[in-house]
Amino acid sequence: MSFPESWFLVMVVVIFAGAMEVAHAYNRPPPRENLFVSLAEGADPTTPQQIHVSLVGEDRMRVSWITDEHTPAMVNYGTVSGKYEHSANGTISSYEYTNYTSGEIHDVVIGPLDANTVYYYCFAGGLSPEYSFKTPPAQFPIKFAISGDLGQTEWTKTTLEHISQSNYDVFLLPGDLAYANTVQPIWDSFGRLVEPLASQRPWMVTQGNHEMEITPAIHPTPFTSYNARWHMPFEESGSTSNLYYSFEVSGVHVIMLGSYTDFAPGSDQYQWLQSDLKKVDRSKTPWLIVLIHAPWYNSNVDHQGETQSVDMKKSMEGLLYKARVDVVFAGHVHAYERFIRVYNQNTDDCAPVHITIGDGGNFGRSAGKYKEPQPIISVFREVSFGHGRFEVVNSSYAKWSWHRNDDDISVESDSVWLKTFASDPSCKL
Repeated sequence: MSFPESWFLVMVVVIFAGAMEVAHAYNRPPPRENLFVSLAEGADPTTPQQIHVSLVGEDRMRVSWITDEHTPAMVNYGTVSGKYEHSANGTISSYEYTNYTSGEIHDVVIGPLDANTVYYYCFAGGLSPEYSFKTPPAQFPIKFAISGDLGQTEWTKTTLEHISQSNYDVFLLPGDLAYANTVQPIWDSFGRLVEPLASQRPWMVTQGNHEMEITPAIHPTPFTSYNARWHMPFEESGSTSNLYYSFEVSGVHVIMLGSYTDFAPGSDQYQWLQSDLKKVDRSKTPWLIVLIHAPWYNSNVDHQGETQSVDMKKSMEGLLYKARVDVVFAGHVHAYERFIRVYNQNTDDCAPVHITIGDGGNFGRSAGKYKEPQPIISVFREVSFGHGRFEVVNSSYAKWSWHRNDDDISVESDSVWLKTFASDPSCKL
């Protein structure tokens, strides 16, 4: 898809001018109830549940699901409903957390798969209906849906409904998934809540503070549940940890960093990031985006001065700047905020755009107060639940839009066109 250059410049001026206005006051409806999604009464213990799919390499997909009793780790799949020409086997695992034992966690990688294709799949053994997912396109355009701090509230349910209507190709979640906070059945509830979406499109996630789940002297190991349930393709990107990894899809290189694992210079994550950035080929993947949980730029009163923001920014911001990262998405703050291109607290045309999108629905309250006056580097900010859409139109341009949950209606409240550094001669790579 291409644009006349003059038309595009006019659109940029109009959109940017509108975005610079202070957000209109919005009387957000009151908090909504927390949800708990139980397994259907009388359900067979071999019934697959909590199904989600994720990307693995160029042409493979990981299918994960849980059963309460043993079934084989086998997926049958094909491009015609009811006709499964292929099958793949995988692994089964489980974990314990104090007095809780998980169900059997099945993990199967299938492929090679064709791009932009609907596949139908079912599971061997037990009672398995047919499911389907669509693979991302091989090249542009590609649509990402993005929302952090999902949780399990009535607001979450609305966010998921709006995301399902966005015709997205890949969902990105910058941390804080279930808000289980050591209560393990809440992880099961979350898996059931998101299954209708997560079983149909790849979900790529990174961890937040609510995934740590440390209980001193009882369960001191962090991320036990997260790592067991949400296996991301870290091995394929040369990472040694499920807490940070990268992947490439449809001309976009995506880096998922861990705000709650060692990020200091010399650490495994730091060295991996250095290596991964050097491998990025901007002629193949002109777009380069990064996801973290704790934002490096934040004008909200909440979460100011935290080490995961301050120290991680100090350690890694220079690496992202030199690599000409296009956008950095963050969560943690339960509100929305978009910054201009910024580096070391100052406007810089060769720096990433920072966007906080931690407004999926969460578990408690929203981050209801901003610091005043609004910093010059902060373009748009609003305390509302919602989600974002990042549509990469071609190798040069992408549209970012934020959609507020206005009661139960999705309203586009902020948008901007972005140009990748790979096509910008003024910022040499």
